[in-house]
Formats: sequence, C-alpha cells, structure tokens
Amino acid sequence: MTTIGITGGIGSGKSKILSFLSNSGFKCYNSDDQAKKLLNTNLNAKKSLINYFGNSVYVKNNLDSKYLSKIVFNNSNKLRKLSSIAHPLVIEDFKKFKKKSKSKIIFLESAILFESNFNLLCDYIVLISAPTDVRIERIIKRDSITYSEVISRISAQWPDRKKIQLADVHIENIDWYKTVLLIENLIADIKKRFFISD
Repeated sequence: MTTIGITGGIGSGKSKILSFLSNSGFKCYNSDDQAKKLLNTNLNAKKSLINYFGNSVYVKNNLDSKYLSKIVFNNSNKLRKLSSIAHPLVIEDFKKFKKKSKSKIIFLESAILFESNFNLLCDYIVLISAPTDVRIERIIKRDSITYSEVISRISAQWPDRKKIQLADVHIENIDWYKTVLLIENLIADIKKRFFISD
C-alpha cells in the first residue's frame, strides 16, 4: 500500500484536489476534517482543550473552530499546545484508516504535513501551491475572515520555499483545468513509480 502526502499552505487548493481524487475513486484522508471530528468526540482531548483554552472552546458540546482559530493563529505557544493535543490523535486515526483500507494507494492531505511529521507516514509527497494574493482571495471568500486573520494563518505555516525542498513533486494550482491535467499525469507517474496496476 502506497501513501501519497498532499500538502500546501492554506488557500492553495489542496482540499479541492483531494475531493477530485476522492471522486476519481481513490481512498483519501483529510487530516484537518478528521482532527475536528476527533476533538469533538475524544473525551481526553476535550478535557485538555477546556483546561487550557477555557469552556468557550466548545459551544453546546461542539468545538467552536472559528473561536479556537482566532486564539491559536495569534499565539504560537497556544498553536503548539493545540497541535500537541490533536496530532497524536490524527496519526493514530490515520493508521487505523490505513489498516482498514484495501486500496493500493491512499492520499493523506495535511496543511502541516512537514510541521507535524506526518511526512514520515508517506512514501511520496506532493506540494500544492498558489501565489499569495490568489490564496488570500480564496481564503477571504471561503472563510469570511479579515485580511489580517488570513495573514496570521499563512504566517503560522511553513513557507512554500521550505516545503519545495522536501516535497517530491510541486504543482502550482492557479488554473483548475491545467491542475487536473497535472494531477492525472501525477497519478500515472505514481502507478509506474510504485509498480501499481489498476
């Protein structure tokens, strides 16, 4: 079984690419979505979050992601604390997901693949990027947040120039039609590289 890591900064379009791969029949794991689910259901994690961030982090027993984001993306220590709670849960959850899967290829998507050491779970890593102005426009439109909030989130992640040195492949996602062609070529290359038959 081959694990392909998909990473990229916020607003790069990696989740859209993961959806495309999922709709194409591939097994995909969205670490951000799973982290939110786990922080809503794992009692020890909930207790840790409440102890550190306060009761306001949950509203009617549901994680208030927007509230939590405002806190952690303006404070690196608090972001590290959140990561220390969430990352071990996500890693264990992914291992279970992989064990249950019978697919020859699994795509693991994470904005912080390298920062969280999720890259150690991957056989091959694809970096998705986009110009900063394009990313800012996408994030503001998608999340309805301010420009300064977007900059805080972008600044909390590794810059693309650092990730490019560690990734196996780099895809710039500006024109969706071109991106799809690049992804289709990438899949063919991965199958050949890892001797995977259809």
